[in-house]
Amino acid sequence: MSQSTCDVDPEVLQKLRKFRFSKRSQKGSAAFVHELMLDGLFCFQVKIDRERLCIVEDEVHDEITIEDLVEELPETSPRYIVLSYELTHNDGRKSYPLVLIYYAPVSTKPELHMLYASAKTYFQQRADINKVFDIREAETLSDEWLQEKLLS
Repeated sequence: MSQSTCDVDPEVLQKLRKFRFSKRSQKGSAAFVHELMLDGLFCFQVKIDRERLCIVEDEVHDEITIEDLVEELPETSPRYIVLSYELTHNDGRKSYPLVLIYYAPVSTKPELHMLYASAKTYFQQRADINKVFDIREAETLSDEWLQEKLLS
């Protein structure tokens, strides 16, 4: 067992490594893309398996808009969302920062919220992600919100 309340499934970390070094096209965003980039947002969600106390893969969306992602998020369960977002800087440069979003809906049971909150920093460190944001309402997540957070 790790120093955290939860371990991270080695398969999740392996996919993260592949994703981090995968080729990116000139359009779109990505999250755990398997060597393919389209114009949509690619998203990888992980959750905590409460029986094993392990962070495991939940869903992978090959091409999804942020608006559709918001609709897909559960109303009562937290999730960690990993994105590689295409960010255009004020000077025209493009970058693809790896972003971790901790989604914890207001309706989450307190014990579940505590479990996810206690494992967030450990997952962030193991996944080697520098940009981390928390949201309590799915509707908060939008292109504008993400760009504002990343450019500030």
